[in-house]
Amino acid sequence: MDKPQAAFKDKKFLESPEGRSIRILAEYEKVKSVFELHKIIDTITFFGSARVKSKEDNNNLNDENTVCYEQARSLAHKFTTWSKEYSKDHNRFVVATGGGPGIMEAANRGALEAGGKSIGLGIKLPEEQKNNKYITPELSLQFYYFFMRKFFLVQPAKASIMFPGGFGTLDELTEILTLKQTKKIQKPMPIVMVGKKFWNSTINFNYLVERNMIKKEDLNLFLITDHIEQAFDFVSCILKDHCVDNPEAVI
Repeated sequence: MDKPQAAFKDKKFLESPEGRSIRILAEYEKVKSVFELHKIIDTITFFGSARVKSKEDNNNLNDENTVCYEQARSLAHKFTTWSKEYSKDHNRFVVATGGGPGIMEAANRGALEAGGKSIGLGIKLPEEQKNNKYITPELSLQFYYFFMRKFFLVQPAKASIMFPGGFGTLDELTEILTLKQTKKIQKPMPIVMVGKKFWNSTINFNYLVERNMIKKEDLNLFLITDHIEQAFDFVSCILKDHCVDNPEAVI
């Protein structure tokens, strides 16, 4: 008779529906342990489309999407340069992304070019999406569950930078706005949406107010801008005033 297999070595069980809670907990504990090992205190998280390309990957065309890529790259560079002033090991206000191509790649790239570290929280998809090459290798992680990935994109974040994107970006934006609106996030956490034309065309916030779906004061939960200098100043001022000496998580 074969010796019974230990449960933690039973691949069939661990990958079964009955093992789901263990897989969820494993994702949580793995990422938490990596953050603790590298003393990551908090982040500035960039969200946006995986479909935009850099100028060199877009046949040197400078279309709207390529402009977004370069803006994300530049803004991540600015935040990384600024954040390195607050910790010798650069563990404060670390740029974090969903780990993929597009805007995510641009932000990780900007952080690397500024001489800093950055985090990439990738997702396993049927259509294989690899983490981009600009992420700090030891901070390049992968998730199976979207909701657990979203938790780590938001929980340590002191600011959310939203670039144009599709369903995934809209999902992330609306959940963060809901957390702010319902005061699940009570501490200051600036939300910046870069690209006025895109965001005003995609979501008619004034119509939501007109229809009494949100309150007028809910429009103060975020800033929409075309200018990365304004985005940087808006976020860095709030973080300096409220977060530098208060590193606790927002949720």
